[in-house]
Parts: sequence; C-alpha cells; structure tokens
Amino acid sequence: MVSANREMVVYCFDTLVAHYNDEQVPPPAFDEGQHPLFVTWKKVINGYEPRLRGCIGTLSARDIVNGFKDYALTSALRDHRFPPIQAKELPSLQCTVSILTNYEDAANYLDWEVGKHGIIIEFTDPDYNTKRSATYLPDVASQEGWTTIEAIDSLMRKAGYRGAITDSVRNRIRLTRYQSTLFTMHYNDYVNYVKTTRGAAPSVTGLKA
Repeated sequence: MVSANREMVVYCFDTLVAHYNDEQVPPPAFDEGQHPLFVTWKKVINGYEPRLRGCIGTLSARDIVNGFKDYALTSALRDHRFPPIQAKELPSLQCTVSILTNYEDAANYLDWEVGKHGIIIEFTDPDYNTKRSATYLPDVASQEGWTTIEAIDSLMRKAGYRGAITDSVRNRIRLTRYQSTLFTMHYNDYVNYVKTTRGAAPSVTGLKA
C-alpha cells in the first residue's frame, strides 16, 4: 500500500511555486499509483491554530502524480470557500497530502470512530427530494473536538441541507467510512528540503527572499 510521504508534499509545493513562476513543475520523487487523494492548504500565523485555506481532492482512485499536481492547484486557487492563495502567503502555508484507504460501508450513521475514520454521507433531502453528499477527512472531527453526532450534523450542513436535523433525517444517511495516511510540511521545511536536495532554495516571483 502506498502511504502519503514527504516527496508528495514537496511536489505539491513545487506545483504551486511553478504556477506563480509560470514554469514547468520539477518531476516528482515518488512512484506512480492509483489512489483517492486530497490536498489541504492551511495558513499558520503567529503560532495560532492553522487556518484552512483550501482542501479539495477525489474520493475515486486516480493517478497520484497528476492527481497531486491537479489538486495542489485546485485546492489552492479554486476552492470556492476561500479567495485564491497568493504568492505572498507562501511563507505562512503548510500543506497536507492524504491518501485514502480501507473504504467500508457502515451499518448506520454512528458506525465509525472519531480520529480513525473519514466519512462520506449520502442522503435524500426530505424538503427538496434531492440527493446530497459530503465528506470529512479522518482528522477533521478530532481537530474540531466533535462527537460522532456533531460531526454528522456539521457534514449534513456542508452537504447543503438547511432543514431541521432530527434522528429521522439522520437515519436516511448512507455512510461510508475510510481511513487515510497523511503527511504535513510547512513551507519553511519545504525550502530547507529543496536547499539540501537541489543545492538552492526555491525562488518565487513577487516574493521577497
């Protein structure tokens, strides 16, 4: 099984830096494979809790080289919840890559563990008779301090449901649980890694050294 690793995060930073510089992305230092994956960008300021700046991926398996390249940019620049990340924000960014594994159909909406499982919910909105779905990665609920029910209720809102949340509505949910491996790196660590392995720090157009 392929696990998330440092080289995958480096490739995501490389991709974003190459975008700002209008350059080709250096080749990745990890092997190709087929896996569901996510790229998450957070901003770390003055020691405060990292703040989400973008998170997009795919729940279906795809080529991880092109996948990380695509979602590094999509999550940084086209997550509709946030303005696009600017080059000047790079020094405060941290990137997390996630590779998703072990998909299982859950018995019900409570059949999963906070801190262990990511969850995908699918249900029919009783007010509009429309299908709704959304996911949280495995680290989200634990980072937010949620119980299983609090995470479910939040995820229903993320899916676009605006009605009253009751047990009868929760019981409409079809839940898939999954696990993931992840690797996180701050921009400063990326710069040091590039210095060590390539002999020079990355330079970014519009960003002071």
